[in-house]
Amino acid sequence: MSVPDPALLMLCGAGVAGGLVALWRGLLRYRSATLVSGLSTSRIATLAAGEVRVTGTVDAAEVLLRSPLQDRECVWYRSRVEASDDNHASDFHDERGIGFRLRDGSGSIRVFPRGARLDIPDRYNERTGLLGDLPSGLTPRRTPSVQAEQPMDREAAVAALLTVHQPTPADDLSGAGDALGGGGSRRYVEARLEPGDVITIVGTARPFGQIEDPASADALDGSLDPLGALDDPAIAADIEAARAAGTLLTPEEAWGNAAIPGFGIGRPVREPELDPAALRPVLATAAEAAKIETTFDLEPDLLVLASAPDAPLLVAWGAPGEVAARDLGAFLVGLLGALLAVVSAVGAAALLSGG
Repeated sequence: MSVPDPALLMLCGAGVAGGLVALWRGLLRYRSATLVSGLSTSRIATLAAGEVRVTGTVDAAEVLLRSPLQDRECVWYRSRVEASDDNHASDFHDERGIGFRLRDGSGSIRVFPRGARLDIPDRYNERTGLLGDLPSGLTPRRTPSVQAEQPMDREAAVAALLTVHQPTPADDLSGAGDALGGGGSRRYVEARLEPGDVITIVGTARPFGQIEDPASADALDGSLDPLGALDDPAIAADIEAARAAGTLLTPEEAWGNAAIPGFGIGRPVREPELDPAALRPVLATAAEAAKIETTFDLEPDLLVLASAPDAPLLVAWGAPGEVAARDLGAFLVGLLGALLAVVSAVGAAALLSGG
C-alpha cells in the first residue's frame, strides 16, 4: 500500500474546510434572503408594533461618525488593515455604529442598532503598491471620530475657533499602531453606512419606552464601558460600595454639562457650569432648543426600530430586491463550496485507501 502524498492530503483537507465554511455562510445568507423576501415593505408613517420591513434612506440622528480609513461621515463603519506577513501586531480592526434615522416618502423612524446584523458591502478595498506606497483613496482620519449632526453656523464656529484647548493627541486610528506605516504589503478595507444610502431593515417596531436601556441601545455593541473600566476589580468594588452606601451619583450628577442636550455637539439648551475664565457657549434659540429636546427626548409611545431579545435587526444595503439577489448569489457560492467539500473528501478518501 502506497503512502499518500502529505501535500495532496493537506490540499484535500483545505478544500473540505473551505467548502464547509462557504456552505455555512451561504446558508446564513439564504436565511437572510428568506427573511427579507418573506415580508412586504411597510410605510413608516403607518407602521404598527411588531415585525416589519422598511426601506428608505439613512439620516443622521444626534451625531455622526467619521470612518478611520477614508474619513467619511457615516453612522456605521467596519475598517481593517491587514498585513500580508505574519506580523499580526500591525493589523488594525475597528467597528463602530450609532443610532440613526430611516426616512421614506411618508416619514422617518429612529433606529437603535444594538445587536443588529449588518449586510453592508465594502466601499474601499485596496493594497499597498509594489514599492510599499500607500493606495489611492486612503485618507486616514485626523479629526475626532464623533461629530455633531449639523455643522456649526458662523457665529458658533468663530467661538469654537477662539476657544483655547489643551493640546491632545488626535483621535485618528486609535490603537492602529503601525498599521499605516512600516514595510510589507497591506490591505485596507472599509465598509460604511452613510447618510443618503438606501437600506432595508427587517426587525421589530416597538415603543421607545419598552427599550430596556436606550443609552446602550444607541451603540452597535451596546457597550457603556468601551474602555473596560468595569473589568478592573478595584473600580468595580468602589462602585458596589458607593451603591450600597447610597452615594453613587446619578448620570446627571456624574456627567455634569454632558447631560445638557446640545452641549459639546452644537448649542446647549441651557447655561452650563464653566470656569469663570472660560468662553461661554452660544445658547440655542427657542426653535433650536425645541428641535434638540425632541431629538434627545423621545416620547415613550413613539415607535422605534430596535432588536428584540429573540429577533435582532437586519440592516442591509440596498432595496429589498437588491438584498435578496445579493444573498441568493452568496447562497449559490455556498452550494459550490459544498461541492468542493464533497470532491475534496472523496479525493482524501481515495488517497488514504491507496486507490
